[in-house]
Amino acid sequence: MDVDLARAASFLAGHGRLLDRRRFELLLGEVQPQAVLAALDGYRNDDGGYGWGMEPDLRAPESQPAGALHAFEVFEDIAPATSPRATQLCDWLESVTLPDGGLPFALPMADASACAPFWAEADPTVSTLQSTAFAAGAALRVAAHDPAVAAHAWLARACRYCLDTIGALDSAPHAIALSFAVRFLDAAYERYPEASSLLERLARFVPDTGRLPVEGGSEGETMRALNFASVPGSPASRLLRPGVLDVELEGLAAQQQDDGGWTVDFASYSPTATLEWRGYVTVGAVLTLARAGRLPTG
Repeated sequence: MDVDLARAASFLAGHGRLLDRRRFELLLGEVQPQAVLAALDGYRNDDGGYGWGMEPDLRAPESQPAGALHAFEVFEDIAPATSPRATQLCDWLESVTLPDGGLPFALPMADASACAPFWAEADPTVSTLQSTAFAAGAALRVAAHDPAVAAHAWLARACRYCLDTIGALDSAPHAIALSFAVRFLDAAYERYPEASSLLERLARFVPDTGRLPVEGGSEGETMRALNFASVPGSPASRLLRPGVLDVELEGLAAQQQDDGGWTVDFASYSPTATLEWRGYVTVGAVLTLARAGRLPTG
């Protein structure tokens, strides 16, 4: 099934954040990277990190590891262009990294109004694989075209924490943490030789269908193959049954709604977040299909 890009653009025009609209326009070649970076700056703090609802269910203004993930996604979008904001973000991440090299799930916030409880109640003194893997994995994808990020001391520390923590796992982590760990190893595959054996280690926890229920999530909330590997033939895709990603990509295209956008299967914690997630996943769906060569041409 083909994606209707015009309908997706209409959905984002009516409902999407400026940042998501700019990311979509960049994908279509309608704007330059600077336009996207200008929209991203609206979420940036003077410390070099990102907050202000960059993660839709984390409305607080303070810079957060989750904000870093979404900012790195933008820095990946603009490739081959680079921005000094990316290395400044690495500087901020270094400043909040704990002694063991990991990042806490979330940092303290003065006002947790409309924030998901799991963000608001996080222990800022304990490193977590999930936050460190999602930030480091996204940074590695930026590092593929940005030498300054590739050489940053924070990235090396974060990667070492993730590699060591994954290597020490003797039971399955939470499904969401597992998906980020697999994606981290996929991004680290060329840079760290042990990533190959660690992917094999995680294979015992990943069903070859890619479908894994999210414990504690909404009814029906499930990790799917595209949460583990988004491109057929990638290192992470070897954990999945042959053909699974092709079916999932076809299904992703078919999930475009009549209004032009995509939906999520998890609960949000404010009306604003509910709508913002739809804009975010709409851009994410189109980007995933584009990177897999599944968008209509001509």
